[in-house]
Amino acid sequence: MTTLMVQGTTSDAGKSTLVTALCRWLKRQGVAVVPFKPQNMALNSAVTADGGEIGRAQAVQAQACGLAPHTDMNPVLLKPNTDTGAQVIIHGRAVTSMNAVAYHDYKKVAMQAVLASHQRLEAGYQVVMVEGAGSPAEINLRANDIANMGFAEAVDCPVILIADIDRGGVFAHLVGTLALLSESEQARVKGFVINRFRGDIALLQPGLDWLEQRTGKPVLGVLPYLTDFHLEAEDAIDRRQDAKPREALKVVVPVLPRISNHTDFDPLRLHPQVQLTLVGPGQAMPAAELIVLPGSKSVRADLAFLRQQGWDLAIARHLRYGGKLLGICGGLQMLGERIDDPHGLEGPAGSSAGLGLLAFDTVLEPEKQLRNVRGYLGLENAPVSGYEIHAGVSRGAALEQPAVRLDDGRADGAMSADGQVLGTYLHGLFEGAEARDALLRWAGLAEVQAVDYPALRERDIERLADQVERHLDTDLLRRLCGLEPVHG
Repeated sequence: MTTLMVQGTTSDAGKSTLVTALCRWLKRQGVAVVPFKPQNMALNSAVTADGGEIGRAQAVQAQACGLAPHTDMNPVLLKPNTDTGAQVIIHGRAVTSMNAVAYHDYKKVAMQAVLASHQRLEAGYQVVMVEGAGSPAEINLRANDIANMGFAEAVDCPVILIADIDRGGVFAHLVGTLALLSESEQARVKGFVINRFRGDIALLQPGLDWLEQRTGKPVLGVLPYLTDFHLEAEDAIDRRQDAKPREALKVVVPVLPRISNHTDFDPLRLHPQVQLTLVGPGQAMPAAELIVLPGSKSVRADLAFLRQQGWDLAIARHLRYGGKLLGICGGLQMLGERIDDPHGLEGPAGSSAGLGLLAFDTVLEPEKQLRNVRGYLGLENAPVSGYEIHAGVSRGAALEQPAVRLDDGRADGAMSADGQVLGTYLHGLFEGAEARDALLRWAGLAEVQAVDYPALRERDIERLADQVERHLDTDLLRRLCGLEPVHG
């Protein structure tokens, strides 16, 4: 039973990508491997087979392993609801909200959950492939650390350190990170991976030789920059988009301060007939056929922000001109007449007027709804699957014309009588081809090109494993995983 950990010199250095790649590479060899992230801070989450909530990156890594997501894969999830506070989710369940200072002390408790999950995974799999968080060299966060070296020291596992050369300063990142670690932590680092390199590797080789000589640690390899690669982001919004034809359907998503599960829009961004525009602070909403209000971790605060930007007026103008409006989860709640947060679950207790486009009210209640669901859209009776992650309970006359009929007998969301406004609690509704195509036709796309989004995701996971085979020292990786090298 062996644990191997990937840590990064910075956020977005490639930790999630490398763990996903290594998981699929090991699965190809018949190794029973499982992903693990002790502590994750992200607003992109997934519902697990055991009815809990984990970071979305670990759900993708589970797919790379051929496993269903489980709460033990990410025992501590932090979902920020302000700049200084977050909801704390332990083993898939929200247990409290606290500010950063209070959580710093709480980490001793959280560590017990982390070690319990790791112990269970280690007992059931040959290899536990661990992803760190941020950087292990954050001096202000070293005390009581559970996300990086604190965990590695507790379970006595080797560490690979990855850095992104595309950011610049890659040798400073690696040497500087190593220098800020304790002696025992430095000894735990067994090698480096350089990520996102483009150019002639021969020009990089003198630097690699210097790095190995300076640190006494091997470079396991250099991964290339993949230009047309897609993997669901852990938290950062992926704004890349290929050139689209002029007649592409124009879809606009306002980027709210606490936008959650924005991976909902990846299938649209990757669709050859959709021009997706993400509108940020201070930007006007461009003309579009469809506006989508996304999920939110702080619905009332994000609704106030939307109004401050004047986007509510842009939405009203969009509807007057016949455009379509879709609200997902928090976005659905904004479409109603009122949002009440009597317990202060997402900020100060209170109430806010909604946009008043659908006749229902929402009350935020302590028990979060977590479900993987299937059903049929009200549009074309198209099959749909997705997942619910919300504290709000909505009630009102508009819900008598639901957006979705679920297989468990429940109705979900609402559609306006004129068919212009649709809202649903379901995340992931664009992933399935039939539901996505029905929604695109509703928005105005006459003939929809077939796109298999799950196949695209699977293709790129396979491509990642190919990069491991081609560019990394696989014999050393196998040894670090406690496996016999293929070449003796």
